[in-house]
Amino acid sequence: MSPVLHVQSGALVAHRLLDVANEIDLSHAEALWAAHAGRESRRTRLATAAANELTFGVPPTLLAMSPIEVELEGAIFRAEMTARLYDFGAIVIAVRLPVSGVTWNDFTGYFNALDRLTADGSPLWRDALRNVIGVVGPALHRPATEHLQEDYLFAIVHAFAQPMTATQILEQANLPALLSGETRRLSAQESAAITEQAYSYFEDDLVVLNWDRAFLYEPRRDSDVIDIIEVANAQLLEMRYYDELLDTELAQMYELVANAHGGLSLLASRRAARLARRLYGLVAEVTELTERVENSLQVTEDVYLARIYGTALDLFRVPRLSAAVDRKLAIIRDTYIALYDEASSRRAELLELAIVLLIVFEIILALARP
Repeated sequence: MSPVLHVQSGALVAHRLLDVANEIDLSHAEALWAAHAGRESRRTRLATAAANELTFGVPPTLLAMSPIEVELEGAIFRAEMTARLYDFGAIVIAVRLPVSGVTWNDFTGYFNALDRLTADGSPLWRDALRNVIGVVGPALHRPATEHLQEDYLFAIVHAFAQPMTATQILEQANLPALLSGETRRLSAQESAAITEQAYSYFEDDLVVLNWDRAFLYEPRRDSDVIDIIEVANAQLLEMRYYDELLDTELAQMYELVANAHGGLSLLASRRAARLARRLYGLVAEVTELTERVENSLQVTEDVYLARIYGTALDLFRVPRLSAAVDRKLAIIRDTYIALYDEASSRRAELLELAIVLLIVFEIILALARP
């Protein structure tokens, strides 16, 4: 490792992703933000990928927030802040600190300090979210009372003190320390595992992905990689939400199904029918929203970005969570069908019983006549 590696220009970025509502009316949120003095918003577009290669299903809205001052390792940074709103109910708050003229070791130290500063429970996120919700709150549909959260860190270098290729960076920069947050030297096996997901399009750019951190060397200052990693993280957040929601619904469903079976046939039939309608509504709603989340980014022809996007999804275990959500939806769907069939069967039985009673009544009336 080279001890004299210098970062000429770059940035450290922290993302906090929060599930805040069932849906967000982006147009309404934009209007509310525009009405707030001195605030701007714009729809996100990928910078380098053509619309027919990779595009957002519904472009999220980016809100410019007031800059803040941040202290890391005794140094003061003026940080830019933004909030990105997704129509499926997620908000991503980002803090970006420009960094220039520092050694690689200092760059790594600032990165770890940013991680500590933006950890769970940090007032930085709480205050920022309160400021955003305070303005765009009316655009939230069915706002959440508790906010499920994810976080991610980006270490970005635009230029080193000397021109470098991706291969040289992998050889000379201590990327395992940067991406792991460890101060002790890692084993060769662990170092290789941490830097395994490395991608380059040109010889002078590099993306290295990890579970909660990424390193980007991007002399052309493109932001598409950051945007698609953000979308993958937002999909993770929403799939976690629906997975937990369905866990709760399944636990309640078993008890409700047991109660629906008891009692008189007429009352049991009505309970089964009501529960079936409720489960049908739940399946329809969750299916629609999960499809919206899964289709939030359309990848067609940009093979390089598609590869990074797919890797991010796999690292974040999004396909596994999505499969778990599908399995739980299938259980609820099967239960709905069984309840509907049972309610129909009970109504048919009651109808048959009523017909038999009417026949018996007619017979009794006939016999009772003089």
